[in-house]
Amino acid sequence: MPEWLVEHGIGETRAALVENGRIIRAEVERDGALRVGTVATARFAATLAGRRAVLATLDDGAEVMVDSPPRQVGPGARFTVRVVREAITGSRRGKKAKAVVVGDDEALGTGPSLHDRLAADGTPVRPLHAFGPDLLEVAGWSELMEEARTGVVTFPGGTLLIERTEGMTVIDVDGTLDPAPLAVAGARAAAGAIGRLRLGGSIGIDLPTTDNRAARQAAADAFDAAMCVPFERTAVNGFGFMQAIVHRPRASLMELIAGDQALAETLSLYRRAEREPPPGTLVIRAAAAVAAAARAEHDAALSARAGAPVRWQPDPSLTIWQGSAFRTPDETRS
Repeated sequence: MPEWLVEHGIGETRAALVENGRIIRAEVERDGALRVGTVATARFAATLAGRRAVLATLDDGAEVMVDSPPRQVGPGARFTVRVVREAITGSRRGKKAKAVVVGDDEALGTGPSLHDRLAADGTPVRPLHAFGPDLLEVAGWSELMEEARTGVVTFPGGTLLIERTEGMTVIDVDGTLDPAPLAVAGARAAAGAIGRLRLGGSIGIDLPTTDNRAARQAAADAFDAAMCVPFERTAVNGFGFMQAIVHRPRASLMELIAGDQALAETLSLYRRAEREPPPGTLVIRAAAAVAAAARAEHDAALSARAGAPVRWQPDPSLTIWQGSAFRTPDETRS
């Protein structure tokens, strides 16, 4: 039976839906992120040129885009909004959080957390702890993060190359199999990647070209069977292209990492450091940009959890993804 493994890490909460020992869906929620379902008071900030939308500022300073607001929403106006999409990062323009105007009698409050959302769908949720077995890693968490960083997903007989554009995410299927079986395997792998990487919005899947209608239908059927989230799609056309639409309430894992690579690696290193066995000072060696993304409150949280001092060691010879964490007895002996 599938279950959600949830880890309340330093700076973010991670979750993976695991079935038969592998991750089929994954979620990451950064601490302090503006959540879907949040109801807050907003103040008109500006009209967005070229569209029926306004920019509004919440009381905490966060900016949201409000589509098709009522006429009374104009300069100087204050009104109540509900967040319907979180901010989408990782592209040249990015997308601000989206909200809709609601009645002033609606109760103000923060939207449900990742843990609360998962618990509400009826699937078993198992909390994980750093001092216990690393079940996320056993299920393939590091491999999943590598897919999210690179956009490269391998499967038997082929590879997916996932590219993000301003208008859609494109998944290109390539491999050594004959076109018809490669299309089926690639469609199945693409569906799996959509679930694991939390891809959403408009998604184009470029399968091998085949003039056999039955082969194209077999690829579409394989895609449908492997999808674990609600979606709509087109048929596979004669050029092997299929488009899928998936609800997109928040950024994909690829967008989350691309939006701030240094922060993403910093939080990953906190995760590794938390699991280093005592005794000794925790030393985190990383590229300068990664070390600079560390926050004092996160260092303090790591120190409290690990029961040891934390020291960052910037290393200009390292690339952004080459950090490491280890214990050294030097400072604990002084």
